[in-house]
Amino acid sequence: MVSRADFEGKTVVVTGAGGGLGSAIVELMAERGARIIGCDQSTEALAGPHIASRHVFNLLDRASIEAAIPALLDKDGVPDILINNAGWTRAETLNALTADKIEQELGLNLTGVMTFADPLIKAMSKRGSGSVVFISSVNAIAHFGNPAYAAAKAGINAYAKSIAVELGRSGVRANVVCPGSIRTAAWDHRLAKDPEILGRLKRLYPLGRIVNASEVAEAVAFLASDRASGITGAAVPVDAGLTAGYLPFIDDILGT
Repeated sequence: MVSRADFEGKTVVVTGAGGGLGSAIVELMAERGARIIGCDQSTEALAGPHIASRHVFNLLDRASIEAAIPALLDKDGVPDILINNAGWTRAETLNALTADKIEQELGLNLTGVMTFADPLIKAMSKRGSGSVVFISSVNAIAHFGNPAYAAAKAGINAYAKSIAVELGRSGVRANVVCPGSIRTAAWDHRLAKDPEILGRLKRLYPLGRIVNASEVAEAVAFLASDRASGITGAAVPVDAGLTAGYLPFIDDILGT
């Protein structure tokens, strides 16, 4: 049974805390008792009422990350839970890739994430406890476009497994949530080009819809909580069935 006090007395760091999914994670975990340490690239993004402590840095700027880590530890201590949520992509096909875009997407979605997470996770290990959840993507499981982003997220899945294996005896768990498409503002640029895109998208999903941010947040909260105390190194799709199989093949080829 889910308790409204699931995270009572726990400090939770959430990166990308001001985004569509980040805001849903922050709200859910705060409602269940967590003290939220919000991280994003602007103070405006961190204006939400559920955030108790705020840290601003840019995952593409190593110096800002390295300055933020001691500031966070000094102000808020070693967190009980770390939710690595921040991420972004725009290079949607191989044809769209350039050296600059590859560097940017790998830097934001993999290198920056690891640079920020590594010292916090090692501090958790030294203390003897901690739970880490990474927001990855179905793109790390199968190819749905966004090749540089997909490569970065596959790296995140591998990084989480390394934490689970190497630091499990130090009391640290690490898991990954792999969402499919989520109806957040991240889809606005596609909808602006093609208002019918969501209708076509839903045809690919066995549940007949894409997931919402609160559904992904529920999976994150479960894996972060003591209810998942025996789970580490897992990559959990929250994707309305997308990676379970290719539904249009059934519809179009087998003719059900």
